[in-house]
Amino acid sequence: MTIFPLLDWIALAWFLVCWSGYTAYANYKMTRVPNLSQSLTELRSYWMSSMLTRDIKIADVTALVGLQRTGTFFASTTIIILAGLLAVLGASDDALRLAQALPFVAEHSQSSWETKILIMIFIFVYAFFKFSWAVRQYNFSIVMFGAAPEPGSDSSKHFIEASNRLLTLANKSFNYGLRSYTFSMATIAWFIHPILFMLMTAWVVGVLYRREFQSRTLQAMRSAVTYAK
Repeated sequence: MTIFPLLDWIALAWFLVCWSGYTAYANYKMTRVPNLSQSLTELRSYWMSSMLTRDIKIADVTALVGLQRTGTFFASTTIIILAGLLAVLGASDDALRLAQALPFVAEHSQSSWETKILIMIFIFVYAFFKFSWAVRQYNFSIVMFGAAPEPGSDSSKHFIEASNRLLTLANKSFNYGLRSYTFSMATIAWFIHPILFMLMTAWVVGVLYRREFQSRTLQAMRSAVTYAK
């Protein structure tokens, strides 16, 4: 007995291809066309340069702590979501019976229902590791800020490059976790119908692409980069 019908397997394969494919595409385009990640990297470079000219860096550390707290919030929220999913998995009989009572939910076998829940659990486990790693990298950045050299010293340029690289890695880890959340929204449609799941996955890719490469937020950030030069 197979876990899923063929259409469900096709939908799952489409989901994985879209997720991994968009991630590879975004990483490839990161330094080739204007996008949010590239703009943030440039603005962080200006931030590091300005920070070295200030004797008191309380505002800079406070801004970095705010970024760290955002990652901590999502990591904590992910733990709560995982606890809920594990509770649903532990009471799968009751949960499946309640879901089947809804008119728009497709028929599920016990094994297919539990497998779909497990896949959602794996998605949020991945998100947790990305968010928690981002938090640690922001912690490392706070230490690096404390070791900032004096303005005009020989190590200033190296510090700017190293701190910007560390913050870029932290932001990348946070983006991967946030992207997991976005794609997890598509998996909800899988419980209704695999075709809807595939359509929602494609829609998520479109939303991510527009925000990363075509949004008004990007235009505003590019303007800030232009005036900061």
